[in-house]
Amino acid sequence: MKTLAMNLLLALAWVVLTRQFNVANFALGFAIGFGTLWLAQWVLEPSLYFKKAIQAIFFVLFFIFEVIKANIQIAYIVINPWYQLRPGIIAIPLDARTDAEITLLANLITLTPGTLSIDVSADRKVLYIHVVELGEQPDQVRHKIKERLERRLLEVMRWSG
Repeated sequence: MKTLAMNLLLALAWVVLTRQFNVANFALGFAIGFGTLWLAQWVLEPSLYFKKAIQAIFFVLFFIFEVIKANIQIAYIVINPWYQLRPGIIAIPLDARTDAEITLLANLITLTPGTLSIDVSADRKVLYIHVVELGEQPDQVRHKIKERLERRLLEVMRWSG
């Protein structure tokens, strides 16, 4: 977290020095600060910041790809009036434990077209999701959410190893 704070300070310093107060310039300063800190990491104390930043970038790209795929699937359903929907509600056992992990997972599921997070069990171990096209294999949908989305999200959010 200390490296993140240093990166933010370097980005702010860049904005002040260039006197261009906009998001694009801040992003450029952040990228320059990231590169500078990455080059200086052998002098500074070791940090997981660089690994987590790369994981976060790949997670965002993965999620954008998943949203595009889901949009195409929903568009196919919409333009085919003879398509027989098989909606359903499934329970997803959670590996996510903290409020932030559960909330972010539920929101990412809701942002994906065709799925909607409904509720979390009282013991916070199960997430209930409505799926527009559940099909005949609810275990495949459950596996897709657990292995593709939740696992990757937890890799990004947990700062160990």
